[in-house]
Amino acid sequence: MSKSLLREFFELCPDGLCEDILTESDKHFIKTGGMMLSGVIQRADARNGNGRIYPYSVLNREMETYKKLVQERRALGELDHPDQSVINLRNVSHLVTETWWNGRDVMGKIQVLNTPSGQVLRELVNANVKIGISSRGTGSVRESRGGTIVEDDFNLICFDIVSEPSTHGAFMFQENRKIVTENKQTKLNNLIQDLLKK
Repeated sequence: MSKSLLREFFELCPDGLCEDILTESDKHFIKTGGMMLSGVIQRADARNGNGRIYPYSVLNREMETYKKLVQERRALGELDHPDQSVINLRNVSHLVTETWWNGRDVMGKIQVLNTPSGQVLRELVNANVKIGISSRGTGSVRESRGGTIVEDDFNLICFDIVSEPSTHGAFMFQENRKIVTENKQTKLNNLIQDLLKK
């Protein structure tokens, strides 16, 4: 079997996770005008829109390797999805700052960079355009009754920002446009007050 470029698409969205996933550094970055996005970036053991299934064992191994790039602040991604296996620094729009598992979903947090491509990404998000995130890697696949299985030789390269997602329900969102410093009790009281007003 020959290896080929495998690209998967996930959609970013404005619905949200809670601000608890933000570090103090993230909060400072946002308060000073930075933009963070987070959400599902890949999914194991589920057929995606391209008909491919990434086995958990393969994806977990690659995510463990990818975490080293994240820790070294080298987990860059491009705006759009090139047909090559090299990250072109001229097109870099974001940096993946954290990844974690939520069941069979790989979650990720990304920092939008102040590059030309990052500025385009920021404007798209500010205009409430739904954008996607896509894994890019090399590997081979085999056909099975349940779909196309990604083989053990898969190598994850990066996660790119795209316009056309393939995984249903895989959305990312902008992390807190305004960071509010309030405790959980205050948040609960404000939520109750908002509900009573309706």
